Amino acid sequence: MAAQAEVSGPDLAQGVEIGQLAEGQPLLGHVGDDPVMVVRQGRDIFAVDATCTHYGGPLAEGLVVGDTVRCPWHHACFSLRTGQMLRAPALNPIGCWAVERDGDLVRVREKREPAPAPRRTPAGGEPDSIVVVGGGAAGAVAVETLRHEGYAGRITLLSADASVPVDRPNLSKDYLAGSAPEDWIPLRSKDFYAEIGVELHLETHVSSLDTNARTLETRDGRRFAYDALLLATGAEPVRLPLPGGDRPQVHYLRTLADSRSIIQAAETARKAVVLGASFIGLEVAASLRTRGLEVHVVAPETIPMERVLGRDVGEFVRKLHQDKGVIFHLGKTAQEIQDQQVLLPDAETIAADLVVIGVGVRPDVALAERAGLALDRGVVVDEFLQTSAPGVFAAGDLARWPDPHTGERIRVEHWVVAERQGQTAARNMLGRRERFDAVPFFWSQHYETPINYVGHAERWDEVRIDGDLAAGDCRIDYRLGGRTLAVATIGRDLANLEAELALERGSI
Repeated sequence: MAAQAEVSGPDLAQGVEIGQLAEGQPLLGHVGDDPVMVVRQGRDIFAVDATCTHYGGPLAEGLVVGDTVRCPWHHACFSLRTGQMLRAPALNPIGCWAVERDGDLVRVREKREPAPAPRRTPAGGEPDSIVVVGGGAAGAVAVETLRHEGYAGRITLLSADASVPVDRPNLSKDYLAGSAPEDWIPLRSKDFYAEIGVELHLETHVSSLDTNARTLETRDGRRFAYDALLLATGAEPVRLPLPGGDRPQVHYLRTLADSRSIIQAAETARKAVVLGASFIGLEVAASLRTRGLEVHVVAPETIPMERVLGRDVGEFVRKLHQDKGVIFHLGKTAQEIQDQQVLLPDAETIAADLVVIGVGVRPDVALAERAGLALDRGVVVDEFLQTSAPGVFAAGDLARWPDPHTGERIRVEHWVVAERQGQTAARNMLGRRERFDAVPFFWSQHYETPINYVGHAERWDEVRIDGDLAAGDCRIDYRLGGRTLAVATIGRDLANLEAELALERGSI
């Protein structure tokens, strides 16, 4: 779904002077119609495609760290030497170009295929059969990573969804707003999984797990044996026990089918009520406003997202939506969903022919609980993402892991975190013993304004804002005891990457 970037900068085939290449600073140019960037690191000069393979982010505006480059939009990371994707959310590599130096002149020549990842076999061998339960971000990326790492054994992916794994963030953003076509939504085609030798079973609900026998059983009586298992069952929307909550105009959003259903309802609806001022709730509100519906948001808090982003940023987000025509009913909870309206306290009503409930999610730990795995508001895993049962790993929204950056055990419901955990879990099922130490990252889109957030701060005693929040140009540090735990940025993508690196290094 990456878009082709416009050609700009020097013609690199004609060459540039070595003096134009500042150490570690990408230079954007082109070879014919292809945007290409050149980076000098010491004696090495690299030339790679200038467009991220995720959403088409401009890599030349990203951050070079050693022989890697990080995308400024959603923090995908690529090797400058090989073009290989090193960190999600990108799934595909970028192209590499041959470089020729003639004295002080550097020319970019032909494009080369990305080098394959090195094959690494642990001394203890690899499992003969791997099963992944869950077709979300963690599960989908895990099966790809297994093949990328050279694993040749049997891989089975069991997904409760009716569709192949999809780009879930888009379900509440561009796709729901009508600005992204549906063919952008699948992460891969069904044929892709067959081509890489993954047995994909859709609409498959796993009912039991026997960790001693190393077997799984599905609701329809099928049994699957495994040598290594990844639980990536994700989370389920919190369902409100409201009178009228089962009416046909009421929707939740988690799957592609859910998003399609809301889109279909929005085609004839005129007035929508969103219950919940969470990220998902407000992204849905923005998408429905983009479609031209009258939108009301009802939530018990007095400031949207104050718990996650603080009072000032929460007020900023509320104003963004109010300026687009969203009507807020804060400090209130719905009492009942009636025919064509929502009842609030004191008999207040809001007309609604479409209601979307977005009040958060809960980790889906039912299978893990029945199997007797250790739980603590999620499935407990160690730094290698292994659960309390040998050979069983967990990743994504349900996993609670020891975070080296906060010193606490945390669980995070973010897409990129789930993908990166899927990568790490896959390698560890192959015996790599790779610690999961990535700094959490997420982004939220509100009309034309993205908010990028790195780190994890469940509480703080100080919020520092650098820049002009009202103008959408700032960095916000969330600090506890004099230490920065998380950083949000608006309009400062490079600053967010720099904060991510500083958190990784423990330098802020």
